[in-house]
Amino acid sequence: MTALEDFELSRVNAFFRKITSRYEVSEAVSALVITHLLGERPAFLKAVGRLAEVAAVLPKPKSIDARALEEVTASLQVDHLERAAFADPARALEYLESRVAGQRVVLLDVGGYFAPALEHLCSSFSGQIVGVVEDTENGHQRYEALDKLPCPVFSVARSPLKDPEDFLVGQSVTFSTEALIRARGDILQGRPAAVIGYGKLGRSVAAMLHARHVGVTVYDADPIKRTQALSQGFRTASTLGRAIAGAGVIVCATGNLALREDDFAQVANGAYIASVTSSDDELELDALDGLYEQTPMGEHITRYARTGHYFYVLADGNAVNFLHGASVGAFIFLVQAEILAALGSLATVGHEPGLHELDATERSLIAATWLRYFDGTP
Repeated sequence: MTALEDFELSRVNAFFRKITSRYEVSEAVSALVITHLLGERPAFLKAVGRLAEVAAVLPKPKSIDARALEEVTASLQVDHLERAAFADPARALEYLESRVAGQRVVLLDVGGYFAPALEHLCSSFSGQIVGVVEDTENGHQRYEALDKLPCPVFSVARSPLKDPEDFLVGQSVTFSTEALIRARGDILQGRPAAVIGYGKLGRSVAAMLHARHVGVTVYDADPIKRTQALSQGFRTASTLGRAIAGAGVIVCATGNLALREDDFAQVANGAYIASVTSSDDELELDALDGLYEQTPMGEHITRYARTGHYFYVLADGNAVNFLHGASVGAFIFLVQAEILAALGSLATVGHEPGLHELDATERSLIAATWLRYFDGTP
C-alpha cells in the first residue's frame, strides 16, 4: 500500500483511536516494534504510541518503503534488524538494555525474531518482558516450538481476522510472480506450477494460479493438507522431488526452508522460483554460492546456472509481492487492530506465560468497528 491520502489517513486514525480507546494503561509500558515498514505503517505506529512508548522500530529489511522510513525516522528511533543478532541471547539482551533498560516492555514481532532469546531475556533483563505479540504463522511456530514459554505470547497468526489478508497476499504473490515472468517476455500459461506448502498463503496462491489457467501441483509435508488440496481440485505429490519435477514455476510458502541445497538440483531447467516470505526462512540460497553462477537477468531476476542446469530466482528469494507494495487494501487494518488489542490487553491485564489469542468477542468487536469505518455498515 502506498502512502495514504489525507481523507484515508483520517479514517484510519479514527478507526485505530476507537480500538485503542478501549484500553486504559495505568502503568507505563514500552514497545519494541518489528514491522514491515510499508506506506500505511506510520498510522499503525502512531496507534501503538497511544498504548505504549515506542522505544524503537525495527523494519524488516526487505520491506521498507522510503517515504514511510523518512516519516518514521523523523519522530521515532529506527534500528537495523538482523535475525542473527536476536538469535544470540547475549546480543539480544544487550540490545534491550540499550533501549528499554529497567522498563516494562512488550515485543511486537513479525516472524519469531525474539523467540530464540526469549527465555534469556525474561530471566536476565533489568526490566520486565510483559509479553510478545506475534503476527505470522512462521513466528507462531517458532514460539510454539519452545519447550516452555517464559512470558505470555499473543498470536494473531491464526485469527479469522487475518484470513482476508492471507487471501489477498496470495493474490499479490501471484500478481508479482507473473509480472516478473512477463518482464522477461514469458508468461505463466503453459508452465506447470508447484506450490510448496499448503497453509493459508499456499492455498491462496494455488487458487490464484488456477484462476489464471495454470496447472498446479501441491506438496506439503503434512498429509492432511495434501488431502485438503486434493479435495479442492489440485494435483498433489507425495514427495517434494515429485512436486517440482517438470514445474516451470515454483512458489514456496512453508516458512521453513521449502528448498534446501540438495533440492535445487531437481528444479527443472528454466523454472522460476518465487517465495512468499524472507529468503532466509524459505530458500537455502547461500548454500549455492560457488556451485551456481549467479547472473542478474533484469531487475529482480537472477539466473542460477552450472553445467547443464539453470533456473531463475525472483526477488533474491524474498517475498516477491513486496516488489509491488504487497497491498491488501484496508483489510490490513483488521490485523493491525488485533495486534493493538493484544498489546492493550498485555499492557492492562496480567496474563500467564504461554500462547494466547484474543477471544471471539474481542475479534467480533474489531470486525464490527472495521465495517463501520471501511464498509459503510451502519
